Amino acid sequence: MSISAPELRLRKRRNGASPIVMVTAYDEPGARYADAAGVDMLLVGDSVANVVLGHSDTLHISVEEMCHHVRAVAAAKPNAHIVADMPWMSYHINDRESVRNAASLIRAGAHSVKLEGGSVRRDVIRAVLDAEIPVMGHIGLTPQSVLALGGFKVQGKTLDAAKLLMEDALVLQETGVFSMVIEAVPPIVGTQITQALDIPTVGIGAGPDTDGQVLVFHDLLGLTNRKPAKFVRQYADIGKAITDAVAQYASDVRNGSFPSESEVYANPGELLN
Repeated sequence: MSISAPELRLRKRRNGASPIVMVTAYDEPGARYADAAGVDMLLVGDSVANVVLGHSDTLHISVEEMCHHVRAVAAAKPNAHIVADMPWMSYHINDRESVRNAASLIRAGAHSVKLEGGSVRRDVIRAVLDAEIPVMGHIGLTPQSVLALGGFKVQGKTLDAAKLLMEDALVLQETGVFSMVIEAVPPIVGTQITQALDIPTVGIGAGPDTDGQVLVFHDLLGLTNRKPAKFVRQYADIGKAITDAVAQYASDVRNGSFPSESEVYANPGELLN
């Protein structure tokens, strides 16, 4: 059985739990390798739009496309909990449509869904929860709001802004989310929100005191073509390894050393006569 939302809900560091490790996954190999590494959560993020599909933001992906990637991740049969992002405009029109879209992601293989925003999302979260679908919240920098925010900017930098984030976090907890992502805020804001909540927080650019951390798979492996955000730590340069391997293959083809005798099938004797 995969790690469940109720199990994750108990993962507060102050109660002695180990930090939650979360990473994005968009396909079966990525999910399989990340799960083998022992992560707790796999986020099928709408970041697939810009990380994998080449868009400049997360706004250009549909529920159907998200379901496609959820199915691929679920095919790995991970022990990790699969949470799927509800993409932009999939939970903004009315509660009934929002529940239907959340259900599509669950049927595709997700164990829970994540949606962005604070108190303004209270009703839709309640509707999805009433359908027995676990919900993860997301506050701070909410990438689906990039146009309204005027870019990918650090949030909660003033006292009033920090207070609003705290209010949003408390509303989400009261509404019933099992955990929440806090993105791109000053460390003190991440710390204070984490301390105020009884549910776990997962930070991305929110300092060291959250109850867990999340990074984009391609960022930590060096597979992106953009400058990484300040909060990214790159653990490998797989992109260079891929380029070097393909370049070696190309060279071997061009100089005639691939395929070698050991890499071809034997000719049947009767064909040699």
